[in-house]
Amino acid sequence: MLNQVVLVGRLTREVQINKAETGKKLASITLAVPRSFKNMDGLYDTDFIDCILWDNVATNTSEYCHKGDILGIKGRIQSRVVEKDNTKQNILEVIAEKVTFLTSNSDKETKNKK
Repeated sequence: MLNQVVLVGRLTREVQINKAETGKKLASITLAVPRSFKNMDGLYDTDFIDCILWDNVATNTSEYCHKGDILGIKGRIQSRVVEKDNTKQNILEVIAEKVTFLTSNSDKETKNKK
């Protein structure tokens, strides 16, 4: 069996570090990943994928990445059930094992000068 996913997309918001009940650092991010094909209207749709980052991965990402930056994420898909208003919802999310920062510093400097 294999549960592995690789994503490349843009951060939709600034990374916020929280603490889990166990005391570990945790960040929940959303990655905007454009599809590689056009829809019926001739436009590229985008998927917004929730990702969970733990400990050092979360800390480094919050320190070096900002909204709009391009990230590569390698991880696994996890499902969990959440009960809300007496209704059970199945939630899929990516647990990031490795995050690669793909936006270069020169890209950021060019953006800041505009």
